[in-house]
Parts: sequence; structure tokens; C-alpha cells
Amino acid sequence: MSGSGQESTHRAIERVARESYGRLVAYLSSNTRDVASAEDALSNALVAALTTWPTDGVPQNPEAWLLTTARRSFIDLVRHQRVALASEPTLQLMREEREEMTLSTEFPDERLKLLFVCAHPAIDPSMHTPLMLQTVLGLDAARIAGAFLISPKTMGQRLVRAKTKIRDGGIQFEVPQEGELPQRLDAVIEAIYAAFGIGWDDMAGVDQSGRELADESIWLARVLLQLMPSEAEVRGLVALMLHCEARRPARRGADGRYIPLSEQDTKQWSLPLIKEAERHLAEAFKYGRSGRFQLEAAIQSVHAERARSGRIDWPAIAIFYEQLIRISPTLGSRTGYAAAIAEANGPEVGLAVLDAIALDDVSGYQPYWAVRAHLLQKLGNKPEALDAYNRAIGLTADPAVRQFLLQKRG
Repeated sequence: MSGSGQESTHRAIERVARESYGRLVAYLSSNTRDVASAEDALSNALVAALTTWPTDGVPQNPEAWLLTTARRSFIDLVRHQRVALASEPTLQLMREEREEMTLSTEFPDERLKLLFVCAHPAIDPSMHTPLMLQTVLGLDAARIAGAFLISPKTMGQRLVRAKTKIRDGGIQFEVPQEGELPQRLDAVIEAIYAAFGIGWDDMAGVDQSGRELADESIWLARVLLQLMPSEAEVRGLVALMLHCEARRPARRGADGRYIPLSEQDTKQWSLPLIKEAERHLAEAFKYGRSGRFQLEAAIQSVHAERARSGRIDWPAIAIFYEQLIRISPTLGSRTGYAAAIAEANGPEVGLAVLDAIALDDVSGYQPYWAVRAHLLQKLGNKPEALDAYNRAIGLTADPAVRQFLLQKRG
């Protein structure tokens, strides 16, 4: 096969893996509850595809091919990993499923169901989101670790322990009853938004995989809204993501230059997406149950108002951040509040908010140092501003953002 043909085949494999990962893992582990072995089997199937498809061509039904190959690998893995007597029930189950399997093009989408499965109360709550990101969306430990500000090795170890607990603890790998969905909803919302955030950061204006992950996250949020239309926070999530998505074309200049939100050309924003976001946000507020995602969407709504008025109502944004901190006092909300209150009441007020945050908590948090550098620079404190800029630049992975900070630093 020619180089262009091989490249096309590899792109096809990447696309199928990205679109089918969660469905295939859910299908493979739905009865055995062995998520780790299911992922290992699917990895083996993808390796086989990389070897076979460039020569034989992409199968007519790629998902079915991967499923068939992964199931064979799953049986081999179980046979080698477990004592024969203990393995026999699982092996028999897999054989029976293989015999009953039909390779139709109608393949059920189990991703949303699997999100709720991964939010099982017997699993460590701190691992709900990482487990969903890897198991359902196929993100590797390194990308997940970056979102949680820990090392890939540590995240990898935690994920292995979580999957082992699912297998060894006999956790029921099934969709919870309707009455159990609300208690797992917060974890599912967090995971969807975390995936969107990772895709948004990876996108860097041009990265196709990041764009597709962000699109997939919005799609999952819409499906979740169909499932639970009366949940205010789900509408808040959709509104927040749509407000961000509306500004995608304005995030970068024609030359790839990073453009901060307050300087973006509002003519490039998508008004239909903004209007849809506003409808969801207004509907969410009707329920009278204010939550984190509604407040974050409200902050973005105020920014969106600049497209009409030409100005940013910083005092309103600061108020929304105050309410957000009461509900979710994260580093992100506190840093955002510092930036907003600085615009509303002066840089010294914003700097005081940042000074109240323990330095140990923000050592690896880039937005904190970027905001701190900006405020110190406005106050004329050049030495400390330079140090903060250097910290922010060192923590920045996006080359365009790094160049933006270098120019600001001077």
C-alpha cells in the first residue's frame, strides 16, 4: 500500500477507535465487569488493525471487526490471567456471547450508560471522572493527569486500582435504576465537562482531535439533557459549553495568534449557539436550583452580552463568581473572581484575593500565575510581575498562549 493509503487507513483506525472505544469497552465488560481486561483486549484488537487493515483494507463494518478480535483476545487474557477453574464461568459466558453476536451495522451507543456505571457509589468518588474519561472516551492517563494537576504515573496507578476494585469487588456493571440516576448525575456532568475542557485545551485553534473531543462532549451533554430534561444543572452544562463553543472561531487569529476572550472580535462569535445557550440557561434558572454549571454559564452569558452592548459588566461577573465560590471554591473559581474583581474595583483588590490562596495549592496552576503577573504589571511591580510571568510561561503547554505571555511580559 502507498504511503498515502497507509495514512488514510491509520486515520480510519483512529476515527473508529475514538468513536467506538466507549461502546466496545461497555459491550465487552457488560457481563464480566472486568473493565481492565476489556481495555487490554481492545488495545490488542487495535494493534491487530494497524497490522492487518493496511494490507487487507478497512473492513466494511470496522466496529464489528474490532469487537470480534477483541473478544478473542479477551478470552485469551482471561485464560492466562486467572486459574482455570475460576476462569471457566467467564470463558463460557464469552463463548456464549460470541455465538449469539450479530455483526450488524446497528451498534448500540452505550457511552452515556457507561458514564453512569462508572459513577457507582462503591467506587472512590475522586476516581469517577478519571475513570469515565479513560473508559468511556479513551483518553490516556497523561491527558487525564494534566487536567487534575498530578503526574501521569500517579493517575495511571489510581486508574488501575479503580478498575481492579470493579472486577474484584463484584460491582454490578449495569445501568442504575431511574431513581438512582440523580445521585450519580454530578459525577457524570463533571466528567463530560472535564472532557470538553481537555478537548478545548488540546484544540489550540487547529488540533482536530481536540476539536472532535469537544464536539463529542457537547453531543453527550445533549443526550444527557434528553434523558434528564428537568435537571437544571444539565441545562447549565449545555449552556456553558455552547457559550464556549460559540467563540471557537475567534480564539485564534489568522496566523494562529492566541486572542484572550476580552479582545475577541464578537462578529466571529456564533449568534445561533449563543441564543441556544441563553435559552437553556433561562430554562435552568426557572427551577430555582442554582448550581455550579448554571453560575459558570451565567458568567459566560455576561461575556456574550458584549456582542450587543460593546462592554463587559465586570461587577456582574464578580457577583456570579462570589456565588460560585460559595458552592465550589476551586482554584479556577477563586482565580476567576480575582480577575473579575480586579477589573471592577482595581488590580490591588484582585491581588489581595490571589494572596489569600496558599502558594502550595497553586504551584502548578498556570491561570493563577498569568492573572497574578497581569495584576502586578498593572500595579507597576516589575520584578514580581516578571517572576509571575516566568512561572506562567513555564506552565503553559500551548505555544500560542506562551507567545502571548512572552509579549505581555516584554
